[in-house]
Amino acid sequence: MNVRWEEHGWERIAPEVGRRRLPGWDATVGLVVGEDAVLLYDTGSTLREGAEIRAQAQALCGRRVTHIALSHAHFDHVLGTAAFSGARVYGAVGLGELLLRGRESVLASAVRHGVPAPEAASAVDALVVPRHPVTGEWTLDLGGRQVLLANVGPGHSGHDLALFVPGGREVVFCGDLVEESGEPQAGDDAVPARWPAALDRLLALGGEDAVYVPGHGAVVDAAFVRAQRDALAARFG
Repeated sequence: MNVRWEEHGWERIAPEVGRRRLPGWDATVGLVVGEDAVLLYDTGSTLREGAEIRAQAQALCGRRVTHIALSHAHFDHVLGTAAFSGARVYGAVGLGELLLRGRESVLASAVRHGVPAPEAASAVDALVVPRHPVTGEWTLDLGGRQVLLANVGPGHSGHDLALFVPGGREVVFCGDLVEESGEPQAGDDAVPARWPAALDRLLALGGEDAVYVPGHGAVVDAAFVRAQRDALAARFG
């Protein structure tokens, strides 16, 4: 398999593992390509953005996305999901119920942050919720490689799901538990007292030599995650 990530505007992190930093909020979407299946981590902030990601992913690997993992419920990570018809959608346990009862909140957040109201409403109306809840850890076989979904929260939100990709260069997709391009954001749904422990779980998952991919910003290392963990512990006591 010869996936040429950079030609499609993506950053290659490890063999058949890459990500794209989306415009606007600098949110990350991740992609892991197996022999039989393709996993996307987060889906963007609108249906239009989701469709663009779908087209790029198909151009990268020659087939459609079959699995989606949602890092948490915020609009810039979930509103493109309906663009991926037929994909199996995973999320931390409780995320599906939260999205179903919190549609108006997701819509209001998207509009408040600058998504045009009609576009935000269309995405919320079509919102796909996870049908595969992850309580602890869930191993997915993509064909020739296995990945691990880990419910490591709460922290940044009440339902934080990380993705661990083993290999010669191990990769951890952190969602917004880790942010590099700005200070970690703690909204109304954050659980600040438990955020440092969530980062401890991320570090235990990946170890010292893994590559950590924040929900926003450049790829970082374990030392960065540990420093952010300590800053959050000091900030929130």
